[in-house]
Amino acid sequence: MFRRRDRTGEPKTASAPADVYLGLRNRILTLDPAVAGLAVQPGSVPWGCVMETGYAYGIATLVCLSDGTTSLYTSSGGGIIGGGGHEAVIRENSRLLEVLSGHLAEMTPSTEQSLPGLGRTIIRALAADGQRVFESAENDLGQGRSPLSPVFHAAQGVITQLRLIDEARR
Repeated sequence: MFRRRDRTGEPKTASAPADVYLGLRNRILTLDPAVAGLAVQPGSVPWGCVMETGYAYGIATLVCLSDGTTSLYTSSGGGIIGGGGHEAVIRENSRLLEVLSGHLAEMTPSTEQSLPGLGRTIIRALAADGQRVFESAENDLGQGRSPLSPVFHAAQGVITQLRLIDEARR
């Protein structure tokens, strides 16, 4: 999906994240769910999930909130916003948050907001009691070698639905 090449056929290298990307990312990571109208359960039940993966050309960020809000955007400024208007996306979003709820014990409370490095994935649970974070190699998550592999695969289900909707628009 995100493997782009330049005119010579070589993989593109990452450039500085676009301002629009940094703005969207900051809005989510500092979002007050009550102000946004999200129903929040006390404690560590997640009202949102942010999954970010570092690629050679930049970073891909998936955002899923408990009200169905779902977006996928890249540090180069592209993306898909508004996926939560589609039933299949909402279903996968809800499934992701449910799977994430079962893996909070493997995550670390954190306020740190760094971006992932090349080949790394950071999964953030957003909850009333704060953020929890887990970082791993994307390959380990994808190959089932990580305790949060089920969360990663649930997130891939959301991304698949977003891609299908985006492809149907073309």
